[in-house]
Amino acid sequence: MRDIRKELIEMLIAEVKPAVGCTEPVAVALACAKAKELLGEEIEENRILVSPSIYKNGMCVGIPGTDRLGLKIAVAMGFVGGYSENGLTVLETLSQDEVEESERYMDTQPINVVPAQTKDKVFIEVDLRGKNNIAKVVIKEKHDNFVYLQKNQEVLLDTGDYNNNEEIKVADENVVERKATFMDTTNVEEIIKNVENMNFEDIKFLLDGITMNVEMADYGLENKAGIGVGFGIKKAKEEGYMADDLMTEAMMLTAAASDARMAGIKMPVMSSNGSGNHGLTAILPIVAYNNKFPQSEERLAKALAISHLITGYIKNYTGRLSAVCGCGVAASTGSAAGISWLMDGDMTHIKGAIENMIANLSGMICDGAKAGCALKLSSAASAAVQSAIIAKQGFHVPPKNGIVGDRVDESIKNLGKVSDEGMQVTDEVIIDVMNNINKVK
Repeated sequence: MRDIRKELIEMLIAEVKPAVGCTEPVAVALACAKAKELLGEEIEENRILVSPSIYKNGMCVGIPGTDRLGLKIAVAMGFVGGYSENGLTVLETLSQDEVEESERYMDTQPINVVPAQTKDKVFIEVDLRGKNNIAKVVIKEKHDNFVYLQKNQEVLLDTGDYNNNEEIKVADENVVERKATFMDTTNVEEIIKNVENMNFEDIKFLLDGITMNVEMADYGLENKAGIGVGFGIKKAKEEGYMADDLMTEAMMLTAAASDARMAGIKMPVMSSNGSGNHGLTAILPIVAYNNKFPQSEERLAKALAISHLITGYIKNYTGRLSAVCGCGVAASTGSAAGISWLMDGDMTHIKGAIENMIANLSGMICDGAKAGCALKLSSAASAAVQSAIIAKQGFHVPPKNGIVGDRVDESIKNLGKVSDEGMQVTDEVIIDVMNNINKVK
């Protein structure tokens, strides 16, 4: 007999994990570190193919330990000092000497990062050639999911998910056929009810995310990292321009953590569904609620479980990476559901909070990971709190309102259809615009 609760816990373990730095360049650094380990000698030639979504998200973001931005420095750091055994914290162990060596490598060695012709959202292929050896590494579907490893003529790993990318099946010229997942067979109500019956010890590890993400937020509040969105909200609150209330607290914490993270501060955050910023958005508004209305550890852990799982449920339909901001349309919705549950909301209130979010921020675009993400996370956190509060008062968007359907699960699928299928061209245009902006004159 199927044990849904066990499957949900396994998903939490797989999808909620520490990460240092923006997840897309970190994933590239991880693949490069693994490829260099397989090669076992100095690199003479390299080629790094990345999906358009990885390319977009890694273009302008800060990298932990260095003032430089983007994928090339992440590649260099993976080659010089990365250890693949560290997973998504691969950049955490680099010494200052190794960072400086990586910067010299970037300045003196050709690094070939090329957008791949693939409709996969997460796809990284690293091909290296040395004097005596060659190596190939492929990551696909998830940021730390190796699907292919090769040294010389020996294939060390082949999960069957990679055949030079020829296995991609296109339903029409724009839409990739999506593999069925566990999340296709569940629904919002089933997720909530199973979380309510979880053993605290099984999900206690989720509380570690509070510690990590609050530390990152505290850094942003104390040091005016990035563009200082969280720091600015803190000052505005102190000067009386903003109220000292739940919404401001959620905005301030979430934005400050994003400020610090996007600036490349070398501290871990707890990620959610493959994204550190998702983790900040899924966790910190719930922390803000707890700061104002203290909860037991068990209730906090269950609220976090709801937040992460609803985020994953939505991402199952919108895609791992997409043209829409996952923090705005997925993680913030998960957070709204978690807050609604902490407010002792019943299933109608929780579903209403989710519907309110889908009606609100569904059009927020993703134009890559960068300092400005702090503004989007601030808006996402604010909307999460607002949606939960309004739903608690008994008010939510009615059925057949825009993309909101007759049931919450239908609304989520509609959001996914708009995001994944409807905005393919939007994503291509965003990447083209960003390329033109960042083109060397």
